Order: sequence, then C-alpha cells, then structure tokens
Amino acid sequence: MLMGVGAFSVRWFARGYALPYAKLWSRLVLALFQSVCGVKVHIVGRENLPAEGPLLIASQHQSAFDTLIWMLLVSRPCYVMKGELRKIPLVGPMLILAGMMPINRSAGARALRVLLQETSKAMDVGKQVIIFPEGTRTAPGERVPLKPGITAMANHTKQPVIPVATNSGVFWGRNAFLKKSGDLYVVIGKPVQPAPGKVMISDIQQAWRDMEETFSP
Repeated sequence: MLMGVGAFSVRWFARGYALPYAKLWSRLVLALFQSVCGVKVHIVGRENLPAEGPLLIASQHQSAFDTLIWMLLVSRPCYVMKGELRKIPLVGPMLILAGMMPINRSAGARALRVLLQETSKAMDVGKQVIIFPEGTRTAPGERVPLKPGITAMANHTKQPVIPVATNSGVFWGRNAFLKKSGDLYVVIGKPVQPAPGKVMISDIQQAWRDMEETFSP
C-alpha cells in the first residue's frame, strides 16, 4: 500500500522510472517472502537464460511469486497479462507504464492478433516477454491444456521458447494467506524451437516434466 501510494509521484513526475520502481517493489516483496516466511529460492539453469536481448519465456504459473521473480531475473521484463488487471487501483496504471502487455482474452481472434503485434513490438526493442501458457494459476502437479498463444508467438517471431518449471505453489498457495517455508525452485530449461502448434505444446510440456525432476520428492 505504501509503495502503491508512492507510485503516484512516478506516474505524475517520473514516468520513465516506472519499471525500476516495479523492480524495487518486487525485490522488497520477495526479500520479505524469503526472510519472514523462511523460503529459500533456488534458480537452476541460469546458463539457459541470455543476459540481454529479446526472449520468449513460457513459465508454469502456480502463485503470485511467478509474477514477481522475472522482474529480477531479466533486464526488460514484459509480462503478458489479463486486460482486466489494468483496473486494479494503484497497481493497474503502473503495469502499463512499466511496459507490460495487457490482452483482452474475451476478444477471441482479435486478441490473438493484438498479442502477436505486441509481441513483435516488444522483441524489436529487446524486451523479454513472459507468458504463462496454462492461462491461470494451477496447483503443483496439476496438468491443464496449454493455450495456443505461446506457439503462435514463437512461430510469428521465429523465436525459440525458454521453458520454466517451478514448485512455487507449494509455498505460496493460490488462495492461501499463510505461506510455507522450504526450498522453492525456478528451473530454466533449454530453448524449445518453434514448431507446429500441437508439436510445440507437447515439447514444452515434456520440458516441464523433465525439469520437475529437479524438485520432485
């Protein structure tokens, strides 16, 4: 709340600092998450993540943690997010100023066209685009069909996809106020090359399953 109120000064007087301000907020939240809740975050596979330049990242999505960590792992993050998040008081306007990508998913084919256009624009200026192909937060180990947007993005931009698996939902549950302590993993895999829709979806899912062995009991 304090930083949300402080964001007014960024919106009014220093719009160019929206992304650094968002990164600071993410850093503080995750620092508290680790120190107060006793969570140790392990980032595995950093060598598969180029330091700079355009990227297309397909991450599993289990908790709010997943929407924060990429603020710290890449230089110019651009999250693909639900369009309705723009309406959140204090936060919504900052998401836009920070360069995130709101998509109105109810718009059908038009939403896909906008997604592809905005992805191309983001990559042309060297941003790292993060998308959660499951479409919503899922429970650890839960399998849901992946949305086709990720394959369309990869084939449209001719950009390989960096798959990411995590067990964040074990420690920061979807609707849980209380957090759990333990070892949280973010596992970054080798790039998955663009391919026809079903083939690429299968490749991403297989990559996730392979990476889950890093933190499976």
